[in-house]
Amino acid sequence: MSTYPTLHMLIGGEQVSDGGRETDDVIDPATGEVLGTVPLANADDLDAALDNAAKGFRIWRAAPADKRAKVLTLAAGLLRDRAADIAQLMTREQGKPLAEAKGEVMYCASLFEFYAGETRRNYGRTLVRPAGQRSEVRHEPVGPVAAFAPWNFPAINVARKVGGPIAAGCSVIVKPSEETPASGIAVVQALLDAGLPPEVCQIVFGVPDEVSRHLLGSPIIRKLSFTGSTAVGKHLAKLAAEDMKRTTMELGGHGPVLVFADADVDQVLDTMVAAKFRNSGQVCVSPTRFVVEAPIYEKFRDGFVSRAKAIKVGNGLEDGTQMGPMANARGTEGLAKKVADAVERGAKLHTGGERVGNQGFFYAPTVLSDIPENAEIMNEEPFGPVALLNSYAGEVEMIAEANRLPYGLAAYAWTENPARRRRLADEIEAGMLAINGASVSAVDAPFGGVKWSGHGSEDGAEGVSACMVIKTVHES
Repeated sequence: MSTYPTLHMLIGGEQVSDGGRETDDVIDPATGEVLGTVPLANADDLDAALDNAAKGFRIWRAAPADKRAKVLTLAAGLLRDRAADIAQLMTREQGKPLAEAKGEVMYCASLFEFYAGETRRNYGRTLVRPAGQRSEVRHEPVGPVAAFAPWNFPAINVARKVGGPIAAGCSVIVKPSEETPASGIAVVQALLDAGLPPEVCQIVFGVPDEVSRHLLGSPIIRKLSFTGSTAVGKHLAKLAAEDMKRTTMELGGHGPVLVFADADVDQVLDTMVAAKFRNSGQVCVSPTRFVVEAPIYEKFRDGFVSRAKAIKVGNGLEDGTQMGPMANARGTEGLAKKVADAVERGAKLHTGGERVGNQGFFYAPTVLSDIPENAEIMNEEPFGPVALLNSYAGEVEMIAEANRLPYGLAAYAWTENPARRRRLADEIEAGMLAINGASVSAVDAPFGGVKWSGHGSEDGAEGVSACMVIKTVHES
């Protein structure tokens, strides 16, 4: 795909372009060049999206499970057919290597297929009652959903936002990030091409606070789904509370990785260094704080540094690139400040800590060690390609560090001790824990956090049930 497409919103199936509306530039993070402009919704556009969502809910809640499943299944097939083209778009507007982008599209397809099956598995139940009486528990779609998706996984985040509601029988208005619009448009277009009624799913773009206040201020919207920072999540939750709207919030993290002395150090490094620098560290579940048991600390640190230095940084469209640019200038500037603060407070910088080249938003894979607890980067999510390595005396101290922060999205642990694995599963405060591995995401498993990392889940059966309400019906 040699050209970047003309961007538009999708309201009632109509492609709504700029037409005199305000616009934002979409920037190629590898070059700094403008790829295109995305139209920003005005109040009339948002009202039109709300009207369509209300109509769409009446249509889709009455659609049988088989019809909802068919649309999701056909959309999954279209995403697979279009994966190479969508991946090109994603790499150009977000920066990640092409292989990562294509894998993201394939995950979206698998998620839609799983949700297709969930349309037939979302059971209620009938309660035991005396003859002549009947009581049943019903699962019903919650209503129109307002969903807000970030830029770091521009296809997966949109697929999660729309897939659950569509499987449940809801309508949805989704606002992808204005920085990565084409990927989200492609996901929704696949659903429309698969036969989804155009009133059921709308895409809008706009000034985030204006869009969120307008949509959440409407009684038409019955649920909010948001992925992003904890600060913005708290703000949106307050807006939703004004009308008692249900919420699913996937917020910030600061992933601890507990590495015990009985682990295979080389296996841990081969797995977790790749995981750390995936998507340039711009991953909500990114492994960030490496909590290493003292006997293996030096070996682990030296192996991590050598592997980080070997990572090939470049344009995600180029063969051999292992890590692309950060997605925007805010990322590189914010990360540079956090690294400088850590070093000033006594942390050791082993590699990286600087931008790469003089165009785009490239930042070198960075490794810090012996970081004091009061450094900003030890307490606020860096959301970039930096690993934090510290030594700890043993299990009690390591678990305490893992649970120290108010975040609890993803955590990781490496140990060969079965009893310790059970203790970690019991004691680590996180919505997702990977033991002896790096993956915390699967289409059939719930994805979400605890504490300041939010509540509710996407993916898995929970991603559909989060879009349902419970009604109990008693007959005498």
